[in-house]
Amino acid sequence: MIRSTLSNGLRIVVQPLSGMPSVGVAVHYDVGFRSELPGRSGFAHLFEHVMFQGSQHVAPADHFRHVQASGGTANGSTHQDYTDFYQVVPASALDRLLFLEADRMRSLRVTEETLRTQIAVVKEEIRQSVTDKPYGGFPWTVLPGVLYREFRNAHNGYGTFEDLEAASLEECQAFHETYYTPANAVLTICGNVDPRRALDIADRHFGGIPARPRPATPTLDEPEPAGERRREHRDRHAALAATALGYRLPDPAASLPRYLSHMVLSHLLTGRESARLKRHTSRRAALMTDVSASCGLFGPLRARSPETLVVLAMHPPTTPVDTVLDLVDTELADLASNGPTGTELPEGRALASAGTWRGFDNLVVRTRALGTYELLFEAAELVDDLAPRLAAVTADDIRSAAAHLTRGKRAVLSLVTRKEVNR
Repeated sequence: MIRSTLSNGLRIVVQPLSGMPSVGVAVHYDVGFRSELPGRSGFAHLFEHVMFQGSQHVAPADHFRHVQASGGTANGSTHQDYTDFYQVVPASALDRLLFLEADRMRSLRVTEETLRTQIAVVKEEIRQSVTDKPYGGFPWTVLPGVLYREFRNAHNGYGTFEDLEAASLEECQAFHETYYTPANAVLTICGNVDPRRALDIADRHFGGIPARPRPATPTLDEPEPAGERRREHRDRHAALAATALGYRLPDPAASLPRYLSHMVLSHLLTGRESARLKRHTSRRAALMTDVSASCGLFGPLRARSPETLVVLAMHPPTTPVDTVLDLVDTELADLASNGPTGTELPEGRALASAGTWRGFDNLVVRTRALGTYELLFEAAELVDDLAPRLAAVTADDIRSAAAHLTRGKRAVLSLVTRKEVNR
C-alpha cells in the first residue's frame, strides 16, 4: 500500500492486488449529513445526486455512460461523516476514470433545472424507501433522534421535503466550493495497477486543481444519556411490531480495541441461529420472530464518534416492548458477569473475522473501505489488520463490552403497526 499527498492537499491511497483484472476507484469527501445545519437537512445526500449532473467536459449523466462504456459500474452514497463516489472498471480504463472524477471536483456545473430535477428525484427516493414502504428507514432515520440531542447527530439524513425544496443554486455552488476540495478528499485506487503509474495519472488529472482551505470537522461530541430514552414510531404499512435499541459505542479513533470487542459481542448476540438472542426466537417465536445486532447505523467503522450499536427485534404487536428489553438485558447481564461460555467466543471471533475477510474479497468493498478508514481514522491499513484484531478479542473484552451496554444509557424506539395506527 502506498500513500501520497498532492500539493493541493489531495490524499491518495493505492493498493495493488495481483491477479485482479479490474481496478476500483473511490473518492471520499469529508462531508456527510452530520455536516448539515438546522434548516438544511438532506443537503449532503441531495448533493451526492447533483455530482452526477455534469461538469466542464462531461455532460449531465455522462459519468455513468462513460463508465458503463468502459465495462464498469459506478455509484455514490452519503453517510454521517462522508460522501463517497466509487466505481470498478477494467484496468485499461483507469485514466478515463480519474479524468471523470477530477473534472467534477474541479468544475461541477449545476443549473436551476438540474437542481430542481434532482430535488424531485430525492423526494421520490424518500417516498419509495421510507414513507411508503413498510419499515422504511427504520431504525436509522429515527433512532438517532432518540439517542442523541445535538442536531448534527439526531436529525434524519434524508432531510425534510421543506428543507430540500428550499435548496438554492447558490447554496450548491457554495457547498461544492467549501467541501468538494482536494484537501477535503481521499482518492483510493485498488486492484490491477502499477502504483507509480497510478500516482502519475492521478497527479496529471488532480494536481492542477487549485488548493482551497480544508473545512473544519464538525464538533459532534455530546454527553451520554442520563437515563433510558423512549419513543414510538408509527408505521401505517408495517404488519409486525419492531423494537430498536440504540447504545453509544466507544470512539473507534481513541479506543479501537473496545470498539472491536463490541463488534464481536454483536456476533455473540445474533451472529448465528444458536446465538444468545437468536435462540430466543426459535424457542419463543410467539414473543420475538427475528433479532439482529450491529455496530454502526450503516455498518462497523463507517462513522466517527458518537456512533450507535443497534439491536433490532421484530415481534408480534402482542409482545410487550418490556419483554423484548428483558430478553436483551438478561443476556447482556450474563455476559457481563460470567463472560462467554465454551466455544461461544471462538465461534464469535471466527464469524467476525471471516465475515471481514469475505467482505474485503470484493473489490468495491475493499476500495471503499480503504478510503473510509483513511478519511475517518487515517488508517487505511485496517482493511488488512481488522480481521486479525477481531480474532484477538478476549473473554474479558466481551465482559467489559456487555457491561457497557446498560439500560440507563440507551434509546428504545418502538414501531407501532398499521393495525394500531389505523384504530
